[in-house]
Amino acid sequence: MTKIRPLLLGATGAAAAVVAWAVSSSRLSSVATPRETVLALGDLVGDTEFWNAMLATIAVALVGLAAAMAAALVLGILIGWFPAVRRALRVPLEFLKPIPPIVVMPVAILILGPTTSMAVFLVFYGCFLMSVSQIASGVAETDPVAIDTARSYGFGRREVLTHVVLPSTLPFAATAFRITLPIALVASVIAGLLGGADGLGLAVNLATQGARTDLVFALVFVLGLLGLVFNAVGAQVERRLLHWHPSHREVLR
Repeated sequence: MTKIRPLLLGATGAAAAVVAWAVSSSRLSSVATPRETVLALGDLVGDTEFWNAMLATIAVALVGLAAAMAAALVLGILIGWFPAVRRALRVPLEFLKPIPPIVVMPVAILILGPTTSMAVFLVFYGCFLMSVSQIASGVAETDPVAIDTARSYGFGRREVLTHVVLPSTLPFAATAFRITLPIALVASVIAGLLGGADGLGLAVNLATQGARTDLVFALVFVLGLLGLVFNAVGAQVERRLLHWHPSHREVLR
């Protein structure tokens, strides 16, 4: 019963949302009905352009995130390990942190145009700053006792970094990946919705301009499902990478 209860509560919440949606659509002509949305979803399943747009959105999100994580790993280690690098980059990074990707997008469009490269850059920007902060914190918070112990055994700087600092930083990097994976999807969609890059965002924009409310609702539903998938994948990857970490070990009874 304990395991079934969350499912029942979730199903109840979903049913209530559908009822509220149906009531709203009966009173507002601008809101597509659940039936119209389901029919639009059926049309999308057989539409090759829809699948191409979905693949483009996912590809942009993953490529941008991969580039951001790779750059953040290198720079985060340098910032956390070398005080001079940390002092040199502190002001630029703190300056960029409050600036969201949507504000940077006009500059990216001017330089790169409404292209896939612009979309990848937008995802990169949206994920990089948070990731580099997380990884730098992980390096800086490495247990100094562990570092001193490794040095007492004759470990050089490189060995300390690879055998002590990097394992200590892995939980921070995994958390950064889990947090930024949905952000990558959002940035990829925004790049199409407002920047004109290929993908589901552009499809939503075109459907809006064509007054296809049923198609807009169907695409938004698909994006919601994609968000759930991205969240689940991020949590699963974090769990797999940190299976050895105390926070992810199962309690034996």
